[in-house]
Amino acid sequence: MTRSYLPGILAMAAVVVASNILVQFLFGQWLTWGAFTYPIAFLVTDVTNRVYGTGPARRVVLAGFVVGVICSLIGTQIMGEFGPLVTLRIAIASGLAFLTAQLLDVSIFAALRNGAWWRAPLASTLIGASVDTVLFFSIAFSGTLVWLEPGNDVSWAGEMLPILGTGPVAPLWVSLAVADWGVKVALALLALVPFRLIVARLTRPKAAAH
Repeated sequence: MTRSYLPGILAMAAVVVASNILVQFLFGQWLTWGAFTYPIAFLVTDVTNRVYGTGPARRVVLAGFVVGVICSLIGTQIMGEFGPLVTLRIAIASGLAFLTAQLLDVSIFAALRNGAWWRAPLASTLIGASVDTVLFFSIAFSGTLVWLEPGNDVSWAGEMLPILGTGPVAPLWVSLAVADWGVKVALALLALVPFRLIVARLTRPKAAAH
C-alpha cells in the first residue's frame, strides 16, 4: 500500500526542499518566492487524504516534516552574508508550524470528507494555512520570544510600519505574515482545480480486462 502513495511522499519532500531554498529570495517587498511553493503542501496532503485516507495522509505529512528538519539542520551549517542561512528560531518556527498545520488539515479534511467535494479541501487548507502563518511568523519574529535564541537579532522584524505600506502601524513581521496569508488563501482557491483533476484521475476505475 505504501507504494501507492509514494508519489505523495516524494511530492511533499520536493515541496519542502524547494520552499526551504526559495524562502531565501525576495519577491517584491513583502514576500519570498517560497510563499508560492509552500501552499502546494496542502494540496499534496488533501489529495492523499481523499484518495488513500487519513493514515497515509499523516504519513506523508511526517515524511515532509522529517525532510524539513534535515533541510533546517543543513541550513544551520551554511553561512550566508549575515550568518547561518537557517537560524534556530526559523527552524523551530518552520517545523512546529508545518507539523501543526498539516496535521490539523488532515483532521479537518477527515471531518468534512462526506460533504461537497470542495468543502473538505477548501476548509482544511484555509484553516491549516492560517494556523501555519500565525505560528511561523510569531515564533520566528515576535519580540516576546527573543529568549528562544538571544543571540539572533531579529529587531529588524519589529520595526513599526503601516501594514503592507498602507494599513495601521504594526511590526514589520505582521505585514510579512499578512502578505504570506493572502497568497495562501489565493492558492487555496486555485488549488481546487488541480485537486479535482488529480483526484478524478487517481480514482478513475480501470477498464475491465476483455
